[in-house]
Amino acid sequence: MHDGAAPSDENLLARIGRGDREAFAQLFEAYAGKIKSYLMRLGAPPAAAEELMQDAMLSVWRRASSFDPIKAKASTWMFVIARNAWIDRLRRERTEFAYRGAYVVSNEVSDDEAPDEAAVRVETEAHMQVALDTLSEEQRQVVQLSFFEDRPHSEIAERLSLPLGTVKSRLRLALNKLRAHWEQYS
Repeated sequence: MHDGAAPSDENLLARIGRGDREAFAQLFEAYAGKIKSYLMRLGAPPAAAEELMQDAMLSVWRRASSFDPIKAKASTWMFVIARNAWIDRLRRERTEFAYRGAYVVSNEVSDDEAPDEAAVRVETEAHMQVALDTLSEEQRQVVQLSFFEDRPHSEIAERLSLPLGTVKSRLRLALNKLRAHWEQYS
């Protein structure tokens, strides 16, 4: 830059989209460590986080021309790419994402989803996971079957060998707990 000011991340991405290796080196230096730390906070071991960070940065290099600064900040876009790399790795390894448990909140990634929308969705899913963790195993089981698998109460009762009233009672208690927990974030 001629004025001595550091180029913005968005400007660097525009230059990278045109094949500017120097711009990529600047962006890599600024974000590689942050992305690796983020991946480790998501649960990736250090070696895997390093590898995933490199994969994510390679995706940034390849996809920089598709970045749209109107939809998201450059940093948000890059962190979503890194997060998606982590999810893809977990899927390949057939392990659960960081939501640990018998239930998995949908983490389907869409190329049509804007990075800022994905970030909000991930935050909401994390809050929901914390709320679900407040439930007893019995309550979590009926919530899983009812809301995540869309099973009718009668089928849940049959599947769990429980009276229908017990299923409904557990579900009501679970929903009250979830509602009380969720109101903390409202």
